[in-house]
Amino acid sequence: MPFLSIPSTLRAAEPDLSALSPMTGDAVPISRDERAARVARAQRLMKAHGIGAIVIEPGASLVYFTGIQWHRSERLTAAVLPAEGEACIVTPFFEEPSVRETLDVPGEVRVWQEDEDPLKLIAAFLKQHKLDRLPVGIEETLRYFAVDRLQQDLPGVQVVSANPIVRGCRMIKTPAELALMQKATDITIAAYRWVHPRVEKGMTGHDIAALMDAATVKLGGEVEFSLVLIGEASAYPHGSRIVHRVEDGQIVLMDCGCNVQGYQSDVSRTFVHGTPSAEQREVWDQVHQGQQAAFRAARIGAQAGSVDDAVRRLYESFGYGPGYKLPGLSHRTGHGIGLDGHEPVNLVHGETTKLAAGMCFSDEPGLYLPGKFGVRLEDCFHMTEAGSCCGGISPPQTPPASGRGLAPA
Repeated sequence: MPFLSIPSTLRAAEPDLSALSPMTGDAVPISRDERAARVARAQRLMKAHGIGAIVIEPGASLVYFTGIQWHRSERLTAAVLPAEGEACIVTPFFEEPSVRETLDVPGEVRVWQEDEDPLKLIAAFLKQHKLDRLPVGIEETLRYFAVDRLQQDLPGVQVVSANPIVRGCRMIKTPAELALMQKATDITIAAYRWVHPRVEKGMTGHDIAALMDAATVKLGGEVEFSLVLIGEASAYPHGSRIVHRVEDGQIVLMDCGCNVQGYQSDVSRTFVHGTPSAEQREVWDQVHQGQQAAFRAARIGAQAGSVDDAVRRLYESFGYGPGYKLPGLSHRTGHGIGLDGHEPVNLVHGETTKLAAGMCFSDEPGLYLPGKFGVRLEDCFHMTEAGSCCGGISPPQTPPASGRGLAPA
């Protein structure tokens, strides 16, 4: 996903979006019943792992379990999910009404004043319910100061990773989650279809990204990122600060995503403006084969790392690498996706997590030729009992978005 934006020196005309209409009218938000089922599953996992409670700060995991959509700041807001009973939400006194607006599960809200320590409230809740006698799970993005002060307030408490609980829930997507991810993917692909014929000679990556963003918004998605790499910049997965402009015969690599009800899409397409060279077509075809190799390797019970290994074996047979060396594939084959654009676990060498039904991943085994160009094709898939569920890929001379993303093949 992108980390920089290149400003354009062109003043583009306002795009005509009249042919596009919102696609989100039938998007169904996550229900209270489903969120309650998530909490119940987390509690079963806590009991199975001997954990008394888990502590979560604002972010995707807090949204996932409680519905609370909040930001992180120096003023701590956090949730404690106990192995039994209702959640406890700790937040500043003056933020309570706002926090309650999105709280979607039963829970007690305990507030703290500006001259008080919020970790003492968490410690008091754990003591009150005798949860301090068991290990306390820490969600992996919880900031250190909170863990440190909790341990000061509860001397001797054992803190452990909450990954077995949080990942054990979030990694397995329900039909409702898959439907929202499919909707986000459909929007991104529809935006690609609209943008592709409007790419013109002289445009910068910023110009094309602006078209993609405008189309995404008109289609009903919330823009997450629109990375557009042109020519030599496509040889570097996250681009270059040098401004490149579209020329005939140049690669245009697009990596874009949006969200619907918080659930993400992440789709990449690579095409040539004009007629592709024999080398460009060959590399595109090799990446297409790499993607299909990953889809075939994604089977229930297989280790996640074995998908990456299958792609690298294929690429090494083409003369790339070995391993992560260039020219070749310098990054992992894919990553988990859901409420976060990048979630555990990754399709990367050495990852031993076994694939299970409901897991979702990107499949993006690009090939990069430094000083020349790169090709990346990316579609997201989910695991079913039969294996991976995914869509097709378009050839380089046609519009770059004929795939179906999360849809079954």
